[in-house]
Amino acid sequence: MAIVLALLFRNVLVALILGVWIGAYLLSGSLGASFARLLDTHVVDAMADRGHASILLFSLLLGGMLGLMTQSGGGKGLASWVGTGATTARRAQLTTWLLGLLVFFDDYANSLLVGSSMRPVTDRIRVSREKLAFIVDATAAPVASLALISSWIGVEVGYIHDQFTHLGIERDAYVTFVETIPFRFYPILMLLFVPWVAWRGRDFGAMLGAERRALREGRLTRVGARPASDFHEESVSEDTPGRPMNALAPIVVVVLVAAIGIYLDGRSKVLSAGLDLTLRAIVGEASSSSAILWATGAGCVAALALSVGSGALTFSRSIDAWTGGVRSMVYAVIILVLAWSLGAVCRDLDTASFLVSAVGDWIVPAWIPAAVFIMAALVSFATGTSWGTMAILFPLAVPLAHELAPGQQTILFGTVSSILAGSVWGDHCSPISDTTILSSMATSCDHMDHVRTQLPYALLIGVISLVCAELPVAAGWYGPWAGLAVGCAAMIAVFELVSRPVGG
Repeated sequence: MAIVLALLFRNVLVALILGVWIGAYLLSGSLGASFARLLDTHVVDAMADRGHASILLFSLLLGGMLGLMTQSGGGKGLASWVGTGATTARRAQLTTWLLGLLVFFDDYANSLLVGSSMRPVTDRIRVSREKLAFIVDATAAPVASLALISSWIGVEVGYIHDQFTHLGIERDAYVTFVETIPFRFYPILMLLFVPWVAWRGRDFGAMLGAERRALREGRLTRVGARPASDFHEESVSEDTPGRPMNALAPIVVVVLVAAIGIYLDGRSKVLSAGLDLTLRAIVGEASSSSAILWATGAGCVAALALSVGSGALTFSRSIDAWTGGVRSMVYAVIILVLAWSLGAVCRDLDTASFLVSAVGDWIVPAWIPAAVFIMAALVSFATGTSWGTMAILFPLAVPLAHELAPGQQTILFGTVSSILAGSVWGDHCSPISDTTILSSMATSCDHMDHVRTQLPYALLIGVISLVCAELPVAAGWYGPWAGLAVGCAAMIAVFELVSRPVGG
């Protein structure tokens, strides 16, 4: 019902609330009692869990740090620093891609900073707005979803932690997140696809027409296009100078404190347990959730000190920037709480056992990751939200994979990764996705022109991810790194076959 409601309302909050309410009604049999249990039991229990509270606090702290980094000119400084030297179409596109990799900490900040910073550069060199919007969009959600420190990490680790806890899987959620990165075939291949397209100076489909129009006629948008307005609501004021260290230093602090915290915490636990003092044992025993909390707290302090110390913001304005960043994470926090509530309702209803009995006779475990990827892509495309898609599918797909393929790490990793990667595919392509809309706005591109030109590229990488990586890796033909290599080779071969030179 949550999936159907998400498709109908195109609003994941409404879908999740009604989904939890329906589940509570099925458990209680009373409409009034189910509404009461929705609030005083399911939502409260989701927030009261210690692991959940840690993830919520981490998300809010990270949001505050990002707010300070952005408003003090850190992101703007990074953009200016990277944007120098982009003097040809190839260099401009590669620079846009590189800047997208550097602004890895948040997909919204990525779209806004990279798009608005590179638009004057690419306009001067006659790169179409459609191509700029594609590159910006292709390095927003894919980068943020893979980054070890980003506004996505709390959400992704939170979903993994919740399922592992209730399934009795004794694995650290953050370590599992890191281990699943090689299985994230779609976002990784898309991040490799963008520089290849830029380097080769070739395109196909509607994008080829847009690039030739810009190069030959000097028209950056098509005749009759309605470029989206520039997005200024959350952007930094024009008179704020760029200070790249205000972004780089807090990120370095977070990474160092997290690494040191994991090492010290894990080392003390290994010594207490009398185990061999190996790096694997240290990382395995450490409480990564505690280390990440320490790291984001230290990052907030560093960002505040730099904002005030550099003269970018007064102390009062720094606090406003921090609280503004915290507010920007409220939507994610609400999604997380409702997702945990929905997962708890599904467990109380024994949904996973029903799914196992319903599909266990005909589905082969090796098909689970590919099927989950397709479902996640469709739901995310229809609803425009990757986080909401993860919320809906994690309580269903992970227990299914655990029951049908117990102990098979490749299937478990593949299923978790397919939810994350499929959600990114839909987020990347959907016309109602926040990052897709922001990419159009930041680059002043007609929104539907952006969707129309980038969809064939996303479909190409999505199909290659399925055929060359998802299915064969789950079947045990080869490992995830080999899957990425095969997918990359197939991606290049197909692109070279169907593409044509822009200047041809």
